[in-house]
Amino acid sequence: MFLCTLASGSSGNCAVVSDGTHHFLIDAGISARRIQKGLAEIGLKKEDLSGIFITHTHTDHISGLSVFLKKSAIPVYTSKKTGETLIKQIPVPHNQIHTFQPDEPFDLFDWQIFPFSTWHDVPGSVGYRLTAGEASVAVVTDLGHVTKQVADGIEGAEMLLLEANYDLDMLRMGSYPAFLKRRIESNYGHLSNSDAARTAAWAFQNGTKTILLGHLSAENNRPECALKTVGEELDRFAGRICLEAVPRSTASRIYAAGESNVEYTSSLCGKTKRDVLCAGGPGISETAGFIL
Repeated sequence: MFLCTLASGSSGNCAVVSDGTHHFLIDAGISARRIQKGLAEIGLKKEDLSGIFITHTHTDHISGLSVFLKKSAIPVYTSKKTGETLIKQIPVPHNQIHTFQPDEPFDLFDWQIFPFSTWHDVPGSVGYRLTAGEASVAVVTDLGHVTKQVADGIEGAEMLLLEANYDLDMLRMGSYPAFLKRRIESNYGHLSNSDAARTAAWAFQNGTKTILLGHLSAENNRPECALKTVGEELDRFAGRICLEAVPRSTASRIYAAGESNVEYTSSLCGKTKRDVLCAGGPGISETAGFIL
Protein backbone atom coordinates (compact mmCIF):
# COMPACT_ATOMS: atom_id res chain seq x y z
CA MET A 1 0.00 0.00 0.00
CA PHE A 2 1.09 3.52 -0.73
CA LEU A 3 0.12 6.89 0.71
CA CYS A 4 0.72 10.38 -0.64
CA THR A 5 -0.75 13.53 0.88
CA LEU A 6 -1.75 16.23 -1.59
CA ALA A 7 -2.30 18.74 1.23
CA SER A 8 -2.49 18.49 5.02
CA GLY A 9 -3.32 21.54 7.10
CA SER A 10 -6.01 23.95 8.23
CA SER A 11 -6.35 25.35 4.70
CA GLY A 12 -7.04 21.99 3.06
CA ASN A 13 -6.67 18.22 3.37
CA CYS A 14 -6.51 15.48 0.77
CA ALA A 15 -4.57 12.19 0.60
CA VAL A 16 -4.29 9.27 -1.79
CA VAL A 17 -4.08 5.65 -0.59
CA SER A 18 -3.46 2.93 -3.17
CA ASP A 19 -2.50 -0.72 -3.47
CA GLY A 20 -1.63 -0.32 -7.14
CA THR A 21 -5.03 -1.64 -8.26
CA HIS A 22 -7.52 0.38 -6.23
CA HIS A 23 -6.93 4.06 -5.50
CA PHE A 24 -8.87 6.09 -2.93
CA LEU A 25 -8.94 9.70 -1.84
CA ILE A 26 -9.27 10.54 1.81
CA ASP A 27 -11.02 13.92 1.95
CA ALA A 28 -11.26 16.54 -0.79
CA GLY A 29 -10.54 19.79 1.01
CA ILE A 30 -8.59 21.47 -1.80
CA SER A 31 -9.76 22.63 -5.23
CA ALA A 32 -10.72 20.07 -7.85
CA ARG A 33 -7.93 21.44 -10.06
CA ARG A 34 -5.34 20.87 -7.33
CA ILE A 35 -6.62 17.35 -6.71
CA GLN A 36 -6.36 16.47 -10.39
CA LYS A 37 -2.90 18.03 -10.60
CA GLY A 38 -1.76 16.02 -7.55
CA LEU A 39 -3.18 12.81 -9.00
CA ALA A 40 -1.40 13.44 -12.30
CA GLU A 41 1.92 13.85 -10.48
CA ILE A 42 1.63 10.28 -9.21
CA GLY A 43 0.39 8.88 -12.50
CA LEU A 44 -3.35 8.79 -11.78
CA LYS A 45 -6.50 10.36 -13.22
CA LYS A 46 -9.85 11.04 -11.62
CA GLU A 47 -11.26 8.09 -13.56
CA ASP A 48 -8.79 5.76 -11.83
CA LEU A 49 -10.28 6.38 -8.38
CA SER A 50 -12.29 3.62 -6.72
CA GLY A 51 -13.84 5.97 -4.17
CA ILE A 52 -13.49 8.90 -1.79
CA PHE A 53 -13.58 8.57 2.00
CA ILE A 54 -14.68 11.66 3.93
CA THR A 55 -13.63 12.11 7.56
CA HIS A 56 -16.01 14.99 8.43
CA THR A 57 -17.73 18.02 6.94
CA HIS A 58 -15.47 20.92 7.91
CA THR A 59 -14.61 23.01 4.86
CA ASP A 60 -10.92 22.12 4.83
CA HIS A 61 -11.93 18.49 4.19
CA ILE A 62 -14.74 18.84 1.62
CA SER A 63 -14.33 22.20 -0.17
CA GLY A 64 -13.35 20.64 -3.51
CA LEU A 65 -15.71 17.68 -3.41
CA SER A 66 -18.75 18.95 -5.33
CA VAL A 67 -16.73 20.30 -8.27
CA PHE A 68 -14.48 17.23 -8.33
CA LEU A 69 -17.52 14.94 -8.57
CA LYS A 70 -19.05 16.74 -11.58
CA LYS A 71 -19.56 14.39 -14.54
CA SER A 72 -18.27 11.54 -12.40
CA ALA A 73 -19.84 8.55 -10.68
CA ILE A 74 -17.09 8.12 -8.07
CA PRO A 75 -18.67 6.74 -4.87
CA VAL A 76 -18.27 8.73 -1.66
CA TYR A 77 -18.07 6.86 1.66
CA THR A 78 -19.00 8.61 4.90
CA SER A 79 -20.48 7.96 8.30
CA LYS A 80 -24.27 8.21 8.37
CA LYS A 81 -24.25 11.58 10.16
CA THR A 82 -21.59 12.99 7.85
CA GLY A 83 -23.53 11.81 4.81
CA GLU A 84 -26.72 13.51 6.01
CA THR A 85 -24.85 16.78 6.59
CA LEU A 86 -22.96 16.53 3.31
CA ILE A 87 -26.12 16.25 1.24
CA LYS A 88 -27.52 19.40 2.90
CA GLN A 89 -24.24 21.32 2.72
CA ILE A 90 -23.05 20.80 -0.86
CA PRO A 91 -24.60 19.59 -4.13
CA VAL A 92 -23.65 15.92 -4.12
CA PRO A 93 -25.85 13.33 -5.87
CA HIS A 94 -27.59 11.20 -3.24
CA ASN A 95 -26.86 7.98 -5.10
CA GLN A 96 -23.11 8.59 -4.84
CA ILE A 97 -23.17 8.75 -1.04
CA HIS A 98 -22.62 5.42 0.71
CA THR A 99 -22.89 5.54 4.49
CA PHE A 100 -21.62 3.31 7.28
CA GLN A 101 -21.72 3.06 11.06
CA PRO A 102 -18.51 4.22 12.75
CA ASP A 103 -16.50 1.55 14.60
CA GLU A 104 -17.91 -1.23 12.41
CA PRO A 105 -15.43 -2.61 9.82
CA PHE A 106 -16.63 -3.40 6.32
CA ASP A 107 -15.17 -4.89 3.15
CA LEU A 108 -14.76 -2.93 -0.06
CA PHE A 109 -13.32 -4.72 -3.07
CA ASP A 110 -10.52 -6.76 -1.48
CA TRP A 111 -9.81 -4.10 1.18
CA GLN A 112 -11.02 -3.98 4.76
CA ILE A 113 -12.14 -0.54 5.91
CA PHE A 114 -12.26 0.28 9.61
CA PRO A 115 -13.83 3.72 10.23
CA PHE A 116 -13.35 4.67 13.87
CA SER A 117 -15.02 7.49 15.80
CA THR A 118 -13.04 10.61 16.63
CA TRP A 119 -13.90 13.38 19.08
CA HIS A 120 -14.20 16.58 17.05
CA ASP A 121 -16.70 19.42 17.05
CA VAL A 122 -18.80 18.09 14.19
CA PRO A 123 -21.19 15.09 14.15
CA GLY A 124 -20.03 11.83 12.62
CA SER A 125 -16.30 12.57 12.52
CA VAL A 126 -14.12 9.50 11.88
CA GLY A 127 -10.60 8.35 11.14
CA TYR A 128 -9.82 5.42 8.88
CA ARG A 129 -7.74 2.30 8.92
CA LEU A 130 -7.40 0.78 5.45
CA THR A 131 -6.04 -2.74 4.98
CA ALA A 132 -5.13 -4.42 1.70
CA GLY A 133 -3.54 -7.85 2.02
CA GLU A 134 -1.01 -7.71 4.84
CA ALA A 135 -0.44 -3.94 4.67
CA SER A 136 -2.41 -1.30 6.56
CA VAL A 137 -2.54 2.50 6.74
CA ALA A 138 -4.33 4.56 9.39
CA VAL A 139 -5.32 8.22 8.97
CA VAL A 140 -6.44 10.24 11.98
CA THR A 141 -6.53 14.04 12.09
CA ASP A 142 -8.94 16.56 13.64
CA LEU A 143 -9.46 15.03 17.06
CA GLY A 144 -9.42 16.59 20.50
CA HIS A 145 -7.97 13.56 22.25
CA VAL A 146 -7.25 9.89 21.71
CA THR A 147 -10.08 7.61 22.79
CA LYS A 148 -10.25 3.82 23.00
CA GLN A 149 -11.94 3.82 19.57
CA VAL A 150 -8.99 5.71 18.09
CA ALA A 151 -6.47 3.41 19.80
CA ASP A 152 -8.33 0.38 18.44
CA GLY A 153 -8.33 1.94 14.98
CA ILE A 154 -4.62 2.69 14.74
CA GLU A 155 -3.24 -0.29 16.68
CA GLY A 156 -0.90 -2.34 14.53
CA ALA A 157 -1.18 -0.15 11.42
CA GLU A 158 2.16 -0.16 9.64
CA MET A 159 1.78 3.47 8.59
CA LEU A 160 0.05 6.25 10.51
CA LEU A 161 -0.87 9.76 9.35
CA LEU A 162 -1.35 11.50 12.70
CA GLU A 163 -2.39 15.01 13.61
CA ALA A 164 0.15 17.25 15.35
CA ASN A 165 -1.76 20.51 15.08
CA TYR A 166 -0.19 22.89 17.57
CA ASP A 167 2.55 23.63 20.04
CA LEU A 168 0.84 24.54 23.30
CA ASP A 169 3.10 27.53 24.09
CA MET A 170 2.78 28.91 20.56
CA LEU A 171 -1.00 28.59 20.73
CA ARG A 172 -1.35 30.25 24.13
CA MET A 173 1.02 33.09 23.25
CA GLY A 174 -0.33 33.54 19.72
CA SER A 175 -2.82 35.92 18.18
CA TYR A 176 -5.88 33.68 18.10
CA PRO A 177 -8.89 34.95 20.10
CA ALA A 178 -9.49 33.28 23.46
CA PHE A 179 -12.59 31.36 22.33
CA LEU A 180 -10.69 29.80 19.42
CA LYS A 181 -7.76 28.84 21.66
CA ARG A 182 -10.21 27.13 24.03
CA ARG A 183 -11.82 25.30 21.13
CA ILE A 184 -8.47 24.03 19.78
CA GLU A 185 -7.32 22.85 23.23
CA SER A 186 -10.64 21.19 24.07
CA ASN A 187 -11.42 17.49 23.95
CA TYR A 188 -13.27 18.18 20.69
CA GLY A 189 -10.53 20.29 19.10
CA HIS A 190 -7.12 19.23 17.85
CA LEU A 191 -4.10 17.22 19.02
CA SER A 192 -1.08 19.11 20.34
CA ASN A 193 2.48 18.06 19.60
CA SER A 194 2.71 16.54 23.08
CA ASP A 195 -0.48 14.54 22.54
CA ALA A 196 0.83 13.39 19.18
CA ALA A 197 4.11 12.35 20.79
CA ARG A 198 2.40 10.09 23.31
CA THR A 199 0.16 8.64 20.60
CA ALA A 200 3.11 8.06 18.26
CA ALA A 201 5.05 6.27 21.00
CA TRP A 202 2.09 4.02 21.74
CA ALA A 203 1.61 3.28 18.03
CA PHE A 204 5.31 2.49 17.62
CA GLN A 205 5.17 0.03 20.49
CA ASN A 206 2.19 -1.62 18.75
CA GLY A 207 3.78 -2.17 15.36
CA THR A 208 3.75 1.13 13.45
CA LYS A 209 6.91 1.67 11.38
CA THR A 210 6.14 4.95 9.60
CA ILE A 211 4.58 7.94 11.36
CA LEU A 212 3.63 11.00 9.33
CA LEU A 213 2.69 14.15 11.22
CA GLY A 214 -0.06 16.10 9.50
CA HIS A 215 -2.56 18.93 9.86
CA LEU A 216 0.11 21.23 11.35
CA SER A 217 -1.14 24.74 12.08
CA ALA A 218 0.60 27.48 10.08
CA GLU A 219 0.11 29.89 12.97
CA ASN A 220 0.74 27.71 16.02
CA ASN A 221 3.27 25.11 14.95
CA ARG A 222 6.40 24.45 12.92
CA PRO A 223 7.48 21.15 11.36
CA GLU A 224 10.78 21.20 13.24
CA CYS A 225 8.95 21.81 16.52
CA ALA A 226 6.53 18.93 15.98
CA LEU A 227 9.32 16.57 14.89
CA LYS A 228 11.45 17.48 17.90
CA THR A 229 8.63 16.89 20.39
CA VAL A 230 7.54 13.59 18.87
CA GLY A 231 11.10 12.45 18.18
CA GLU A 232 12.19 12.99 21.77
CA GLU A 233 9.34 10.80 22.98
CA LEU A 234 10.17 8.08 20.46
CA ASP A 235 13.82 8.26 21.50
CA ARG A 236 12.85 6.51 24.74
CA PHE A 237 12.24 3.27 22.85
CA ALA A 238 14.55 0.93 20.98
CA GLY A 239 13.78 0.18 17.36
CA ARG A 240 13.70 1.78 13.93
CA ILE A 241 11.04 4.14 12.64
CA CYS A 242 10.53 6.73 9.92
CA LEU A 243 9.07 9.99 11.24
CA GLU A 244 8.26 12.90 8.94
CA ALA A 245 6.03 15.96 8.87
CA VAL A 246 4.10 16.14 5.61
CA PRO A 247 3.74 19.50 3.81
CA ARG A 248 0.73 21.69 4.50
CA SER A 249 -0.08 22.84 0.96
CA THR A 250 1.98 20.74 -1.44
CA ALA A 251 2.19 17.04 -2.17
CA SER A 252 4.32 14.77 -0.02
CA ARG A 253 6.58 12.08 -1.33
CA ILE A 254 5.13 8.60 -1.72
CA TYR A 255 5.29 6.35 1.35
CA ALA A 256 4.95 2.56 1.25
CA ALA A 257 3.39 0.54 4.07
CA GLY A 258 5.31 -2.59 4.88
CA GLU A 259 8.58 -1.27 3.44
CA SER A 260 11.46 0.79 4.77
CA ASN A 261 10.55 4.36 3.88
CA VAL A 262 13.90 5.59 5.14
CA GLU A 263 15.51 4.06 2.06
CA TYR A 264 13.32 6.01 -0.38
CA THR A 265 14.54 9.15 -2.08
CA SER A 266 12.70 12.46 -1.70
CA SER A 267 12.14 12.78 -5.44
CA LEU A 268 9.49 10.40 -6.73
CA CYS A 269 7.09 10.95 -9.62
CA GLY A 270 8.83 14.15 -10.68
CA LYS A 271 8.35 15.95 -7.39
CA THR A 272 10.90 18.56 -6.44
CA LYS A 273 13.14 17.41 -3.62
CA ARG A 274 12.31 19.19 -0.39
CA ASP A 275 14.25 19.72 2.79
CA VAL A 276 13.23 17.48 5.67
CA LEU A 277 14.45 17.97 9.23
CA CYS A 278 16.66 15.10 10.32
CA ALA A 279 17.21 14.44 13.99
CA GLY A 280 18.52 11.51 15.97
CA GLY A 281 21.63 9.38 15.99
CA PRO A 282 23.61 7.23 13.58
CA GLY A 283 21.97 5.77 10.50
CA ILE A 284 19.93 8.85 9.59
CA SER A 285 18.84 9.20 5.98
CA GLU A 286 18.10 12.64 4.58
CA THR A 287 14.66 11.40 3.59
CA ALA A 288 13.56 10.74 7.19
CA GLY A 289 12.61 13.15 9.92
CA PHE A 290 13.75 10.80 12.67
CA ILE A 291 15.11 7.28 12.81
CA LEU A 292 15.68 5.21 15.93
